[in-house]
Amino acid sequence: MKPLLAALALTTAIIAPGLALARPVTLTANLSQYGGQGAYLAIYVTDPSGAYAGSLWMAGGKSKYYKHLSDWARLTGGDVAQVDGITGASVGAGRSLELTMDLADALFDAGYTLHVDAAVEDMRDSPGEIAVLLTTEGAGQPVAGRRYVADFTYAF
Repeated sequence: MKPLLAALALTTAIIAPGLALARPVTLTANLSQYGGQGAYLAIYVTDPSGAYAGSLWMAGGKSKYYKHLSDWARLTGGDVAQVDGITGASVGAGRSLELTMDLADALFDAGYTLHVDAAVEDMRDSPGEIAVLLTTEGAGQPVAGRRYVADFTYAF
């Protein structure tokens, strides 16, 4: 469990530097039955202008595949240091990824967007699998994915 705690601390440091007001947010991605290997997922945030604000999580431990998470790779320049310490295993078809982390209150209702990119070995990449505006009203509302993620929810 130590890696998870370290990841949560790092995530909070990236997303909420110097902000005293943060709340625990649970992110849940339910994968569809796409019939392939485990999916690599990049979960990250952009600011209201669309600029990269920080990575929350990377599911999939082999950095050589991160380039297939193409929107994330474009925004970060493929910098694996952006995900150092916040990686977990890839997520299999039909399974769920559930993460709880502290996110700054300032990210909600301020134009920030949470993104999920997905890629599966020997299958098509899915940049922009999920893009959801972070709002208090949208918490708990499932958002359908485009290819590998059946639905995605963030909840307080």
